[in-house]
Amino acid sequence: MKQGGIKIIAKNKKARYDYEILSTYEAGLVLLGTEIKSLREGRIQLNDGFARIESNEAFLHGVYIAPYSNAGPFNHEPTRPRKLLLHKREIRKLYGKVQEKGLSLVPLSLYLKNSKAKVELGLAKGKRKYEKREAIKRQDAKREIQRTIRERSKES
Repeated sequence: MKQGGIKIIAKNKKARYDYEILSTYEAGLVLLGTEIKSLREGRIQLNDGFARIESNEAFLHGVYIAPYSNAGPFNHEPTRPRKLLLHKREIRKLYGKVQEKGLSLVPLSLYLKNSKAKVELGLAKGKRKYEKREAIKRQDAKREIQRTIRERSKES
């Protein structure tokens, strides 16, 4: 999927279901050669990923990038922590919010922007079970309304 110089590689749909996203940030990724080649093939899973700030640096943990098939013995470790490229003030701001309010940093999508790997991070607050059920009810109601509108427009 390409949108104005941006090629979306992977989206974390589960994150928007499990969390309420308060704000988003764009961060670069420090990757090895075999990782970027595997990314271009779309062999990545963001579902279990999260970001953590350690010693004034941000790292992406739990993201699986499949080994590159043509790398031979020089392949990368699939789930290694990867450094995120953010400005120092952004890291400090995120660290403060994550510590005080108990928020999480989750990857929402990974894409190539001008041939550079970028990840969209969301500052997220976990949803409770009843909030998830309400979201599903709202979504179902919206679909039902759209369905009836389409049916009525076909009758006319």
